[in-house]
Amino acid sequence: MAVLLAVTAACAPRAVRRGAGDPPLVRAVETVGMTVADMDRSVDFYSQVLAFTVVSDVEVTGTDVERLQGVFGLRMRVVRMRLGDEQIELTEYLAPRGRPIPPGTRSQDRSFQHIAIVTSDMASAYRRLRAHHVEHASTGPQRLPDWNPNAGGIEAFYFKDPDGHVLEAIHFPPGKGSPRWQCDGTRTGAPSDCPLFMGIDHTAIVVADTAASLRFYGDLLGLVVAGTSENYGPEQEHLNNVAGAHLRITGLRAAAGPGLELLEYLAPRDGKPAPADLAANDVAHWETNVATADVDAAVARLRALRTPFVSPGAVTRRDDTLGFHAAAMVRDPDGHALRVVAH
Repeated sequence: MAVLLAVTAACAPRAVRRGAGDPPLVRAVETVGMTVADMDRSVDFYSQVLAFTVVSDVEVTGTDVERLQGVFGLRMRVVRMRLGDEQIELTEYLAPRGRPIPPGTRSQDRSFQHIAIVTSDMASAYRRLRAHHVEHASTGPQRLPDWNPNAGGIEAFYFKDPDGHVLEAIHFPPGKGSPRWQCDGTRTGAPSDCPLFMGIDHTAIVVADTAASLRFYGDLLGLVVAGTSENYGPEQEHLNNVAGAHLRITGLRAAAGPGLELLEYLAPRDGKPAPADLAANDVAHWETNVATADVDAAVARLRALRTPFVSPGAVTRRDDTLGFHAAAMVRDPDGHALRVVAH
């Protein structure tokens, strides 16, 4: 499926140019969320197969969340789950129900998004996933070739959750990725017997034009580039399950939280745009939650650049059941949803 970006630990982030004096709009990438059809089934999968633990489990309804999510008459069950230091947010729309992921959705289509779950042992992780009969998205685990200086030696495997969301298991060898993903006893404050599944390294999205996405995520939101790569060859094709796959990959980071990878397919260039009618209650919906200091100021900057909004603007929450007091939901140049939140 989609290509991962592997950045060496020594690769320092470089800033993407913003307006003079403008602070980063985004302070952290907080959670990555997805819509699910059956919450109990999803919680069982993420906890029993991937070792996530439940942080919170709430039901929400009301005009404020209707306006934020762009879904009238909604009632949502929202479960946050943690793996290591990172969290995901699963949302089941009890009403109104949305559509399942359309058949035939491909990894080069611009609605594609995934999260990369770090494993300390790819062989053991693959055996565990096979024992739980997960659906393959890759043909099997792939070791990326040594000719690629940023990605060589990294192992990755793509698979699907019960709803068809693509997930990645990824293993970083010494010298690749964050030092906290190393399980040779050298991690600061970490035991040598690391857990099989350790945390979330990044979420990845397919984009049509890296330069346009960098203007949004870098110039506007203030994320910085952590590394770049071009990946191709038989290992990449089998990882993505796309014949002739050749990708330009750009890894971005905020000051805190998992990374964001931009995946531009240089070949094949037949990816479909995100459906114009994709709604938050559709199971194909993902949303990346990013934290800002001031939602009203963020909305003003987003509107100035004609960013498409899902919400009418900033929405103030009546309570803190979702973990924030104000938020707005927008879409990036390719239609990926972001929820900008303030605590």
